[in-house]
Amino acid sequence: MSDRSTMQNLVLILGIVLLPRACALKCYECIPDLSGSCAQTTKECPSNTQCGSVRVTSYAGNSKLVDIKAKSCAAAEECVQASINFGVSQTLLTSKCCTSDLCNSQDAPEGSISSPNGKKCFQCDGNDCTKTLNCNGDEDHCISTSVTSGGQKVTVKGCASKVVCSSTQSAQIAGIIGTEISCCQGDLCNSAISTTAGLLLFVTPLISLVLFS
Repeated sequence: MSDRSTMQNLVLILGIVLLPRACALKCYECIPDLSGSCAQTTKECPSNTQCGSVRVTSYAGNSKLVDIKAKSCAAAEECVQASINFGVSQTLLTSKCCTSDLCNSQDAPEGSISSPNGKKCFQCDGNDCTKTLNCNGDEDHCISTSVTSGGQKVTVKGCASKVVCSSTQSAQIAGIIGTEISCCQGDLCNSAISTTAGLLLFVTPLISLVLFS
């Protein structure tokens, strides 16, 4: 065997041995429990993922109801910013992703409520779902869903970012109550049942926790 062939075989063997290690990105993981607290650990992530930090903040008016932080491996499509606005409450999702070992040591930044964008959707006040809601920021879809309150299902309507309504969104969104949402585009289009997007929401009472898969 020639020296050239020997060198090629050696490079091939080294590549086979070293490549899996090179592709195994190590990230911090911190998956909160229902109280919002978590113990930070490290884990090796699958290929084609990044290290991610996510933060979910819910507001009722100017009062902060929920501020949940999590860290884990994340697919590129899970590195998003999103907003869901039901009028009585607004929930903001922010994320921060990176591609080097243990680079997700910092929490994702806290989201802030944006200014109205001119789009309008229906919202519900009890059983009256004819009130008009001004959408904010990148909330370019109207949504309808239902939540369980006091043992009864209650319809809620409002505004949402496009990513929340995307049927191709592969992020795992888990929670106490899982329910499908319906999305549509166009002012005040959510007065009736619209196209279902197969996305689960975590609601307490609306949305309070989003976890990476």
